Amino acid sequence: MNSRVAAPLSLLLFGLAIRLYFARAFFLNPDEALHYLLSLQPDLRATYQATLPTSHPPLYIVFLHYWGYLGSSECFLRLPSVLAVTAFCWLVFRWVKLVANDSAAFICLALLLFSPSLIYVSTEFFLELGLIRRSVGYMLASGFPLWLALLTHYSAVLVALTLGLYALWRIASAKTRKSVVAAWAAAQAVALGIALVLFKTQVLQLKSRGRFAMAAETYLKRSSFHPGQEHAISFVLRATIRLFHYFFSQGAVGVVALLLFVIAVGILVRDRRQPGSSPASTQLAFLMTSPLLVNCALGLKDIYPYGGTRHSSYLAIFILPAIAIALAHFKTKRAWMKGAGIGLVLLVCNLFPSPTGEYIRHRDQNRAQMLSAVSFLKQNAGTRSLIVTDNQGGLLLSYYLCGSKVVPFSGVIQHFSIAPCNDMQVFSLDPRQWIFHAETFPKDLLALKTAFNLRSNEKVWIFQSGWLVDNEPDFRAELRQFDCPATHDFGRNILACEITLP
Repeated sequence: MNSRVAAPLSLLLFGLAIRLYFARAFFLNPDEALHYLLSLQPDLRATYQATLPTSHPPLYIVFLHYWGYLGSSECFLRLPSVLAVTAFCWLVFRWVKLVANDSAAFICLALLLFSPSLIYVSTEFFLELGLIRRSVGYMLASGFPLWLALLTHYSAVLVALTLGLYALWRIASAKTRKSVVAAWAAAQAVALGIALVLFKTQVLQLKSRGRFAMAAETYLKRSSFHPGQEHAISFVLRATIRLFHYFFSQGAVGVVALLLFVIAVGILVRDRRQPGSSPASTQLAFLMTSPLLVNCALGLKDIYPYGGTRHSSYLAIFILPAIAIALAHFKTKRAWMKGAGIGLVLLVCNLFPSPTGEYIRHRDQNRAQMLSAVSFLKQNAGTRSLIVTDNQGGLLLSYYLCGSKVVPFSGVIQHFSIAPCNDMQVFSLDPRQWIFHAETFPKDLLALKTAFNLRSNEKVWIFQSGWLVDNEPDFRAELRQFDCPATHDFGRNILACEITLP
């Protein structure tokens, strides 16, 4: 095996090994727990119905319904995603080799292996093969991953829009055979049908329930434009910097990456390569910039979040290859210096992250932290204890302590919901409120006491875990007002505390 094959394969296997380790070492985040709990239904119909009130298309949760029969450990539940990420990295490597060069492809592979996980790039890869080889089979194959993507995450609609426009331009410039064009059109027709069905059965319901507005005012507030609170230009600049910061978990590296992206676009625009079997440089520039511009426009219209969250992570499909093209363009005196520099930067980003958006540091998401917290509750809360938690904490308690869901997913949702948890009772906060807030916490306790006829001075346990804690110092100060002088902390993202009701 020559070095041109061995080097990327070795890098890929190294990335796979790291992801398998993380899959086993970390406790579930709230979204992962939510997906698994939604999949715990008696049959396929019930599983599909359970997905309708959520902001996720049904495919992944339906898949988990059957995958969960084989095992339910954190590592096993994450295994399909780990394998999809690995396949994604390899496919984008192959795609960049097709449209650019070996150096850019290898750099892009390194960037992707240590960046947020994506699965949509296989559409681009098969599309290029279909155009280059004028193959009906490859063109039809380009539709399959797109269909899966649409049924997995709504950001795939933006990917489909960009790839559709790019494909039309490529088809027109490459003088593609009519049978290949017909195969592409058939794949797009199926994709459009899937999008229309999802819009009618799920998106309209979510909009009528105010789900998007709720997200824009809570955990996606910094990724949504709020007219009157900031200028549009200020939002675009701030959100774009946060987006690149998100990709690399380092602010300075993110700014450099943004500059490299701009340089790459300039390189492509100035390049005079004409369209043929491979795309023209201007076509690549369009492909790599238009998704960013579309997402930015949707963010300004408050239709889809734009900025440093996982909801915009799909943009890495287009941004990271551009950065790789820019890096490949620069020459160094010794070939190893560029690779060493890129490797060092990626190492720093992973070992010393300074992330934006929702994030749990590796040491705080260690599975042992959650197991210690659950063991503490079992030993100290005792039988017939009352546990009060927010939505994030309730999702994790459902998986790690209770063995079944203790948070409401549908129906009439009250300020607090009650559910049995072994020999204890769990009161979970309205999921629309998502987390405890310091300024509303006393009112929350009074609402809990009134709704369930609890006694004054009754002892309850507060449990909180997940990505977000709103104004944590103020929240801890509120806990002290209810006879909790010090919380029991398990890392920075899990706390338990016994308090006295007012």
